[in-house]
Amino acid sequence: MNAPDLFDVPAPAPDASGGAIDGVRVGVGGWTFAPWRGSFYPQGLVQRRELEYASRQLGAIEINGTYYGTQKPATYERWAAETPAGFIFSAKAPRRIMQSRVLSGTWRQVEDFLGGLVALGDRLGPIVWQFDQGQRIERGEFEAFLELLPRKFEGRRLRHVLDVRDPAFTDARYIELARRHAMATVYTDSSEHPSFADLTTDFVYARLMRSRSDVATGYPAAELAEWARRARLWAAGDEPEDLPRLAPPDGAATGKPRDVFVYFISAAKERNPAAAIALMDRLRG
Repeated sequence: MNAPDLFDVPAPAPDASGGAIDGVRVGVGGWTFAPWRGSFYPQGLVQRRELEYASRQLGAIEINGTYYGTQKPATYERWAAETPAGFIFSAKAPRRIMQSRVLSGTWRQVEDFLGGLVALGDRLGPIVWQFDQGQRIERGEFEAFLELLPRKFEGRRLRHVLDVRDPAFTDARYIELARRHAMATVYTDSSEHPSFADLTTDFVYARLMRSRSDVATGYPAAELAEWARRARLWAAGDEPEDLPRLAPPDGAATGKPRDVFVYFISAAKERNPAAAIALMDRLRG
């Protein structure tokens, strides 16, 4: 056996891995990225153990590979087995579904995707349905598509997240539709995508996309402190007043504790693990 195979994965910090911090889970997109080796991943850690390591430093990971291609149930089972109890994966649904010309006719594809995904077992978290910018969406077809998405599949509860990137579509009617179907909408701080923080169900899904390469923690300390404050408000059943909305607040949802998912995605990707860990440190403080 080569020396790197003997690498002993460090024990996680208290409350850092395999669970939420007061209802808030913080993570990154994916876990295979060469610049993380030697910075986030210790020198000598073999690539096949990167998920094992990452899942013991973070509260969640958003799987991006599911957006581009099909995974086998055995792959999901292996990923789940490599992570600690309480850890959560979010997963992006395959783009071929959202890009279908007739959204209302995609049930077989949805069923096929979910049939594999549920092999994650209790590691399965929110499922993200991303409709890219430039894609024209017909509202009737979109609503029919939402009707297809089950709240349970093979006995497992499903949580759905809508990420519609067409500014012409994201309006108060869109928020009302998400609320009616009890689905979350993505909040992103990116200037490239629609940005709004309307609450539509019992959990919040934020994708932070402004990490900077010249900041060791991706985001400056003051900005991380603000995100920690906002995440705590969301988790406690309140909501930040300093983020934009598309519709009036839903008073019925106020005061009820929520699960919160915050992911550092894209931008200066090499800084995202450090940003996630820095935010978790502030949440514990």
